[in-house]
Amino acid sequence: MNEKSLDNTTALVTGASRGFGRAIAIALHDAGAEVVAVARNADRLAELRAELGDSITTIAADVSDPTVAGSLIERFSPRTLVLNAGAAPLMRPIHQYTWETFSRNWDVDVKQAFHWIREALLLPLAPQSTVITFSSGAARFGSPLSGGYAGAKAAVRFITDYAAEESGRAGHDIRFVSVLPKLTAATDLGVAAAEAYARRYGVDLDEYVRREGPALEPVKVGRYVVALASSADHRPGAYLFAPNGMSLLE
Repeated sequence: MNEKSLDNTTALVTGASRGFGRAIAIALHDAGAEVVAVARNADRLAELRAELGDSITTIAADVSDPTVAGSLIERFSPRTLVLNAGAAPLMRPIHQYTWETFSRNWDVDVKQAFHWIREALLLPLAPQSTVITFSSGAARFGSPLSGGYAGAKAAVRFITDYAAEESGRAGHDIRFVSVLPKLTAATDLGVAAAEAYARRYGVDLDEYVRREGPALEPVKVGRYVVALASSADHRPGAYLFAPNGMSLLE
């Protein structure tokens, strides 16, 4: 991809205290962006700030709160907005869910994407800004042990596509991109999912991970996000994230 510099631009990352979000915040910081890291866990954010220093801003907040989304979009007007936050689903067969546990990812993941995307369009963000939302490989392939997770992540991708269309209609020139990471045992959420599927198939965790192939490491996800944020190609779309690279989905 042809690149544009992220130096002295603002990048806001939700769910930045651990896993993919933490790796993305670090990668954007290393690429020259002024990072705003937002998450619920103040202690983990403090650890991130201790690692990166005063050049990063950390904010402990509930990113599914529409007031948080509106106030932080207005305050920082980021050129790169990464909506990574999400709830860890229970891992169990469908008949062992209640509606409340089944819909958890709709109440967090989808709600977060909706509120922040809406605010990005309402402000609007500056032309050539990029909004990257985290869907999941489960949105394509399903996930029978994670309740409403796969459907919620599919909805995140749809909402992102709708926002791209509205940005074009309004002439905002804000790029909206959704990304679909492959299941990986390299994050807390991924380990829980891998353990559940290993039990389902009657194998141990190591055997299940071996069958699944190389893990998608958070550091690679950080690099992929930097590549998208700094790309001069401003077309919207959806990208599958895998250990061997990212690919544009049709």
